[in-house]
Amino acid sequence: MSDWAKAAVGMALPFLGTVLGAGTVLLLKREMGARLQKLLLGFAAGVMIAASVWSLLIPAIEMSEEAGGAAWIPAVVGFLLGMGFLLVLDSVIPHLHLNAERPEGRPSSLGKARMLVLAVTLHNLPEGMAVGVVLAGMLEGSTVITGAGALALAIGIAVQNFPEGAVISAPLASNGLSRPKAFFYGAMSGIVEPVGAILTILLTSAVTPVLPYILAFAAGAMIYVVVEELIPESQSGVHSNIGTVGAALGFALMMVLDVALG
Repeated sequence: MSDWAKAAVGMALPFLGTVLGAGTVLLLKREMGARLQKLLLGFAAGVMIAASVWSLLIPAIEMSEEAGGAAWIPAVVGFLLGMGFLLVLDSVIPHLHLNAERPEGRPSSLGKARMLVLAVTLHNLPEGMAVGVVLAGMLEGSTVITGAGALALAIGIAVQNFPEGAVISAPLASNGLSRPKAFFYGAMSGIVEPVGAILTILLTSAVTPVLPYILAFAAGAMIYVVVEELIPESQSGVHSNIGTVGAALGFALMMVLDVALG
């Protein structure tokens, strides 16, 4: 398989994971239980933390070491910029987190269902950037990022997108949307991932020397989502240890994928 074919597969896999997860709303007759929801949210958090470290921050440091100079500078600068970027979006875009009563961002007349979708879309953006920047590194012939490593990240994001798609579609249906509409909105919340991946590839290809910064930027954006959204939601209420178990399983899976395939 050529590198461009691998890139196409890598961009499609995360979106496919979201679509398949959203499709569960067409099959399940009851709303997802709170325990399963916490397990899946924790799982997603674990995958994103592991991906940020092994697939993004470590390659950023290794690339900087190859180029010479202080290897930690691109990682730290990019990471903090990624956190700041998501903080700005989080403050501006109206959205509603799962199980939250009050929306965040600027005041808006959007309904609850649409703001739930915006929250997940905001969450998916850094995942698309992460896949895009790793694929860009592969296409540029980086000695640090291999085709197998890029696909490992795409597979890991796709796996954790499946429960995410399910977690967002079920509440949409319970909030009055028909099941087909809940599926559509849940699936479309993931379209930002291939779009973000394509834009990131184009940006990185035009400015190759900043690749370590963009890798770390994507890591910072992903960790922001984990700390701001996934961990609080998986730990709210009773049975919070289930979310912790999910995080451990997700972290272990992504670590295995990256180390074994990368």
